[in-house]
Amino acid sequence: MRAEDVVELLKARPFEPFRIHLSDGAQFDISHPDQAIVTRSAVHVPVPDPEVEGLAEKVIRCAIIHITRLEPIDGRRAAKKPRRPRRPGSS
Repeated sequence: MRAEDVVELLKARPFEPFRIHLSDGAQFDISHPDQAIVTRSAVHVPVPDPEVEGLAEKVIRCAIIHITRLEPIDGRRAAKKPRRPRRPGSS
């Protein structure tokens, strides 16, 4: 996955909400283009404060190397990280 892949989804017009999947199984929904900050090495996603609307309780740093796929929240298609082909004889 590349940082540019995330930026492309954030800049899409019309914007379509999407889900970030991480290698540890965590998932984060991006429902608005201002809901994520992308750097070369990470996507920073706010976690809403359950008690105060409009505030973030914390910000999660999703390392680009740990993003396994991006998919629309409606599930129509997924952008997956390309996998290396297996070598014969390896399992």
